[in-house]
Amino acid sequence: MHRFGDEKDIEIIGLITSCYSYGQVDQINLFVLNFMKNIDFKVHEFTSNYSEHKDKKYLKGLNYRFNTEKDLSVLLLNIKKVVSEHGSLKNAFLNSYKDSAENIVSALTNFTQILNRKTIENSYYGYLIPSPLKNSTCKRLNLYLRWMIRKDEIDLGIWDDRISKSKLIIPVDTHIYKISRKLKLVKRKSSDMKFAIELTNKLKEFDEHDPVKYDFALCHVGIDKSIIPGNGELSMVKW
Repeated sequence: MHRFGDEKDIEIIGLITSCYSYGQVDQINLFVLNFMKNIDFKVHEFTSNYSEHKDKKYLKGLNYRFNTEKDLSVLLLNIKKVVSEHGSLKNAFLNSYKDSAENIVSALTNFTQILNRKTIENSYYGYLIPSPLKNSTCKRLNLYLRWMIRKDEIDLGIWDDRISKSKLIIPVDTHIYKISRKLKLVKRKSSDMKFAIELTNKLKEFDEHDPVKYDFALCHVGIDKSIIPGNGELSMVKW
């Protein structure tokens, strides 16, 4: 994403990258790089003009684990439709976002619905765009929103002029789930959106304006076991 300067390219390749952000990092990066090479790095231009009939040749062989090149084609068609109707993915998300809302969950729910308008029967397309309505933590989509809304050396923050980072939900995968339970940050046992919200609210006790910044720290709590207190509790420290 950081190789692009145009926000229209960034938000589209960011979404595609987040959708495929499962498995090994090297394999994810290789898949995304091969896709960008195939379309000559013209992400917005290619997606906005994508035709399955004439352009599917550029997706040949772009299978990633259980998601096929057909899944990628449908994802591109859905993104194209959204961008055509709203002008950008940002505008599409903002269409359902309210400053008065506690968090971005309602807007995210509507965002996933319009990105799931075209699907494929008996495929894994739905895995690319999970929904909060199906009890998913939506880890990869929350990661995408973190990239778009927060701004630091990792997150690009191209949507930060309209959406507060305090509204973000921390991306929860199996690792974050386990470490959060170990540290007694969350009481809920089910790994779902309610769990992600409870964890985010707990992290707001550390920083109510930017709770998601602790995503990286939580990941490394699990990697460096020496910093987990013996009683499994987390002290109120500034990371």
